[in-house]
Amino acid sequence: MDNLEHTETAFLGSGWAFPVSFSADNYMLNLSANETNINESIHVILNTRKGERTLESEFGSGIQQFMFRKIDSTLKGEIIEAIKFSLLRYEPRILVQDVKVASTDVANGKIEILISYIYSKTNTRHNYVFPFYVKEGTNLDKKK
Repeated sequence: MDNLEHTETAFLGSGWAFPVSFSADNYMLNLSANETNINESIHVILNTRKGERTLESEFGSGIQQFMFRKIDSTLKGEIIEAIKFSLLRYEPRILVQDVKVASTDVANGKIEILISYIYSKTNTRHNYVFPFYVKEGTNLDKKK
């Protein structure tokens, strides 16, 4: 990446890669930058339960409260609002354009959440798909 390209995307930020990992070659902490860093940030926000962080108890989306509920239009609306609010509050580098909830595997309680957003500094459009399991443990083998 040349200096001009780095300067144009520097506002996107960089930080620890998620999940936290180390390089096998030099035992250094892996970092992420730019679009990858924003997607990892979105992932962290959506997976964090309210109250999970001791010093910042309001951080996160809190969508885990919707587990074990019937997948209907009310639930979808509540999920959409929770995601829009949490990303507005905790990810200032993006402007959320749209959030859609699709029931992809209702029998196993899996829904996909499509987040359309733009980078607030460049107006570049991007998408992020987040799989959310309304039922915990849906990856268990049902044959046993």
